Amino acid sequence: MPATTIKRTQTGVRIESSLLKVLKGVAEYTDLSLGDLLEGIVLHAFEGKAPFSDDTQSAIKQLKKVYGCTLTAADSHQLVESTS
Repeated sequence: MPATTIKRTQTGVRIESSLLKVLKGVAEYTDLSLGDLLEGIVLHAFEGKAPFSDDTQSAIKQLKKVYGCTLTAADSHQLVESTS
């Protein structure tokens, strides 16, 4: 399939710290930039498809342990930022 030419926009997104560390680890594991990884996750989600292989899922579990990320899908839209 031929490459699609796009225009990217720089954005300032706030994200939970341990989740960001895991995402950066997954980007490195998959040899993608963080932006490319996020685009892929979103495009898969928009089509109701799982974005990661079994091997990558295993790596994600390890990275979550390393970075102390205990968040799950159940936490989505329930996070409250600390005031400290």
